[in-house]
Amino acid sequence: MSEYIASEREGKVDFVNTNDLEEAAKETIPRGGYGYIQSGAGDLITYKRNITAFDKKVIVPGVLRDVENPDTQVDFQDMHLTAPIIMAPVAAHGLAHVDGEKYTAKGVANFGSIFTASSFASTTLEDIREAGGQDANQWFQFYMSKDNGINDQIIATAERNGSKAIVLTADATLGGNREADKRNHFTFPLPMPIVAAYQSGVGQSMDAVYKSAKQKLAPRDVEYIASHTDIPVYVKGVQSAEDVYRSLDAGARGIWVTNHGGRQLDGGPAAFESLETVVDAVSGRVPVVFDSGVRRGQHVFKALATGADLVAIGRPAIYGLSLGGATGVEQVFNFFKDELELVIQLAGTQTIDDVRNFTLRDSW
Repeated sequence: MSEYIASEREGKVDFVNTNDLEEAAKETIPRGGYGYIQSGAGDLITYKRNITAFDKKVIVPGVLRDVENPDTQVDFQDMHLTAPIIMAPVAAHGLAHVDGEKYTAKGVANFGSIFTASSFASTTLEDIREAGGQDANQWFQFYMSKDNGINDQIIATAERNGSKAIVLTADATLGGNREADKRNHFTFPLPMPIVAAYQSGVGQSMDAVYKSAKQKLAPRDVEYIASHTDIPVYVKGVQSAEDVYRSLDAGARGIWVTNHGGRQLDGGPAAFESLETVVDAVSGRVPVVFDSGVRRGQHVFKALATGADLVAIGRPAIYGLSLGGATGVEQVFNFFKDELELVIQLAGTQTIDDVRNFTLRDSW
């Protein structure tokens, strides 16, 4: 295997929007890693639909509403956040930057939000905690082992490192049809230390990585995690009312709406198309987190107005990491915040609570 050379950049990134980031990152992320990060499944139908689905709803501007200097700050559970915009779990940040999750966690902490560490991180939870700081708000995304003894050890590690939620990813029990990876003959060049007890990562395809984890997930797995920790358990990958009920009945204390950024089942609904259904089924009982296709501040606004409590971003932050390290990550978060503030004011609203009470209209 040839040596994988990731970016070592650190500093301010020159960009206008997330499309600029995606294009520029081609020059800093090796081809195999870039294809893995950037692309999706199959014909990219769901990948593209994730972005265009936001256009099905419009924000009617509000005038004469006596607003200025919008405030994006929120208190979520025991955390104060600069904005309800958090970092989605993404595997192997080391593909984008030599300092990987350490720099992403640092950038997110500097912004003042939640970093979600993937089980398939290229960095340990101890290093992620240290990079973010002891007071950083961090969650842990869990790919369960087929061995509950190993699961117990991983849960204990997450607890020991201050994770404030465990996010069980339920929509990736095997790899989606990621044709870019096949064309690039991509295998992971980096270890996955958090799950080293059941997966090395090095030399493995994404499908092989997923298949090393537990595939036959059921409500009993949510029950198992909830019975072994006091940390709230979120179920990630929910897009139907039936799966909301199944998750909550099993003890989930949060629901995460996503289709894995269009990287799993091609031909399914956009995550935004599923959000309203899920929010109605949750009916305020637990928090709802949303991701997939978020590229603009207006996307964040629309997700919040539809009922999401938090909106997570993935690819844009990884591009920022590659182009500017921790500084680049923080810049990306500020980009979303700045665009969100603009939309909030032009919509005639002032606070995030106002956004949550805003009624979107169907596109004409």
